[in-house]
Amino acid sequence: MVPLLGHARTDPAGGPDIAAFDTVAPPPGPGPDRDPGADWQAWVPDLAVAAVVAFLGLFEAATAWVMPISRVELAFVAIGTAAAVGLSRRLPAAALGLVWAVCGVQLVFGIDLMLVQVTIAAVAFGTARWGSTATVWLSALSIPVAAMIVVVIANARGLGGLADLAGNASLVESLRDLSMTWQVTGVLVGTAALGAPWLAGLALRYGDRARRSRVSQQAAEEDTARAVRETGQAREIARLREEQARLANDVHDVVGHSLAVILAQAESAQYLDDPQALKETMAKIATSARTSLRDVRQVLTDTKQPPAQPAGLETLVDGVRASGHEVVSTEIGVPRPMPPELEVVAFRVLQEMLTNAIKHGRRDVPVHVERHWEGELRIEVRNVVAESPFAAPAGTVAGGGAGLEGMRRRLESVGGRLDVRRRDEDGRTTFTATAWVPVRAGGA
Repeated sequence: MVPLLGHARTDPAGGPDIAAFDTVAPPPGPGPDRDPGADWQAWVPDLAVAAVVAFLGLFEAATAWVMPISRVELAFVAIGTAAAVGLSRRLPAAALGLVWAVCGVQLVFGIDLMLVQVTIAAVAFGTARWGSTATVWLSALSIPVAAMIVVVIANARGLGGLADLAGNASLVESLRDLSMTWQVTGVLVGTAALGAPWLAGLALRYGDRARRSRVSQQAAEEDTARAVRETGQAREIARLREEQARLANDVHDVVGHSLAVILAQAESAQYLDDPQALKETMAKIATSARTSLRDVRQVLTDTKQPPAQPAGLETLVDGVRASGHEVVSTEIGVPRPMPPELEVVAFRVLQEMLTNAIKHGRRDVPVHVERHWEGELRIEVRNVVAESPFAAPAGTVAGGGAGLEGMRRRLESVGGRLDVRRRDEDGRTTFTATAWVPVRAGGA
């Protein structure tokens, strides 16, 4: 008897399991989320086919010219065959095992073949179409073996129902005297009779496998396309956010610097007694306001990439001096031309440094500005911090707000870096900001 094997889902050879592409899989058992009525309805077509086969087999057993006890044995064969046919779609491995059980009983008790056993071809189809990988291979090996058994039974016991179908009893007797060639031919014919439906089931199996593969490929392509779209959207969102941050930093630098200069000029104007000096200070305030307004408009107009400032870094130093602050400016080394994007970074960073020096520094102490051209541009601004009850302890950075973070992000975007320090020197608190700006694109 052939052992019954379950529906293994993996190929022993390591490849894809052909049973994994079944279109009709055995239904899961009843569970808390499954309707038992649905399971019963799924079996209705199989039970109907089994009932038809059983009816034909029992009719054949009842009308056979044999002893009553033989009719019981024939009825067993008919019912077993019908049950195998009924299980061939939902439980192909069990169907194959049942077929071998029926054939084994026939061999042991000498039961003749029945015409209804032709329906075993449905079991051959079912095992190839819906069986597991092991079931498919066992069914393939079973077909030639079953054909040889049929010839042995026919040669030793007669053809039973098949002889009745032929209507010639002498034909049955003559089969016992057939030569080996004709017996081999019979094996081949029997193999072909079961092999044809088996091959048909296998063809449908692989056809469904190809269809599922196409569906899976299409789903994978759709997932890939969706991932590409989402990636593009994410990049666009990141670009817009980066653009917004850059725009906010530019506006902060321009407006903050201009307002600091204007505020310093306005504060110094309060103490002027000379009308002409006061008039000149007010003119400087107006000039600073117009320059700030022009710069803001330029930033808002050109949102893609702000052009390099037409004025150099020394213009910023002159603007602070015009506000009344004393500035000591030092330049070491030979200035080198810089790409526009790096020149903008250097300009904005120095602008923010000077803004902080004006806002938080003492007016009676000069602001020191140093520019070192040593492979890269190093900009350092140092000022004495005005006394304040809210001053941070020595060694820490006061504030650390959007201005410093904006400078740091701006420098890091071009391969530069920023260092800020607050320390006590000679009884005074100083604040030093140092920026390193590469002079070539890419930070080379």
